[in-house]
Amino acid sequence: MSVFSYHLIKLPLNSVLGLHLNPPKPQRIPGLIRLELMSMMTLGSPVFSPSRILFRKVVVFAQWENEKALDFFLEKNSFGKKLSKGWHVRLEYLRQWGEIDGFDIPKAEFDYDSNKPVVAVTIARMRLSQLPRFIRWGRPTEKLVRDHPGTLIAHASIRFPRTVSTFSIWKSQKEMIDMVHGRIVPQPKRHAVAMKERNRKDFHYQFTTLRFKPLAEYGSWNDKTNIISLK
Repeated sequence: MSVFSYHLIKLPLNSVLGLHLNPPKPQRIPGLIRLELMSMMTLGSPVFSPSRILFRKVVVFAQWENEKALDFFLEKNSFGKKLSKGWHVRLEYLRQWGEIDGFDIPKAEFDYDSNKPVVAVTIARMRLSQLPRFIRWGRPTEKLVRDHPGTLIAHASIRFPRTVSTFSIWKSQKEMIDMVHGRIVPQPKRHAVAMKERNRKDFHYQFTTLRFKPLAEYGSWNDKTNIISLK
């Protein structure tokens, strides 16, 4: 089975601009199935604020044929060497809702201990005409995820003009599911209301939520290591 990876690193602005103008191409990287390069965003922050989009904080979400391909990329590729100096987590696929082009997502779903840590990634291709509605209904949900006591990391990311994504690590799968169903949190219906509004008139032309089992964690982020308790 393929392996996924999620990377965080802070780079100089000129390096970030160069990456966005000339992003890595999967066909030139052995064993790479798909790579999404984005800039980090702060969940729930005001739209027009310096903290909303953090251009120097680079996010990479990728799918690989196997871990050997990922290791080779981090050791030998010029961009991979930069990423190896940041933080990343390796992920095993569990299940998917929705669909997105470019990735090779298994059709099967896999059982997982509800008391173990879990990682959730969403990726959406925006309908630009629906951006005001997306912001209106999405920000309350962003705050819900950001402030939930069950999250270890939670942020969003963007690649202009249409790709938006979220990433969250949860102490347990149970706590994540409780959040989705509005249990044990203030204003518990924020997530359900946003989903209802999306179903009424979709904000996106493609959208998927992916759930993963964290396999291994490398490096540090915000001076923290071993963010996930992996046993």
